[in-house]
Amino acid sequence: MNIQKEEELFQYIKDKYIPDLEKAKDKSSPYDCFSRNLRCIIELKCRRKHYNELMIEKYKYDKLLKYNCKSYYINSTPSGVYVFDIHNINPEWTTEKSMPMITDFHIFKKEIKKEYGLLKISEAKKI
Repeated sequence: MNIQKEEELFQYIKDKYIPDLEKAKDKSSPYDCFSRNLRCIIELKCRRKHYNELMIEKYKYDKLLKYNCKSYYINSTPSGVYVFDIHNINPEWTTEKSMPMITDFHIFKKEIKKEYGLLKISEAKKI
């Protein structure tokens, strides 16, 4: 399985695991989708390459923790789909390198320093 777009990842999760999954209504929401039945929010990311550690921005992590429900960070890579329970991870944060301010929007290429952590896929649930 090689899911390369968030829309495909959303549909995969909805079809196989969470039938009531809905997309976030607001494009600027800190999460991509949610389930009322499971009382959870989910941030989706698709990686074009496989990495043994996957990046999460501290800003995103902090936002996901603020909700009074379960929060998940789900990443797809060419090797599979990995689920992280945000409430059960505590990455070490760094700001060592500059990154694109916005990813996958090729119009705007300004780089800034972002605080981020690396999540080991060995600590994720593979689905």
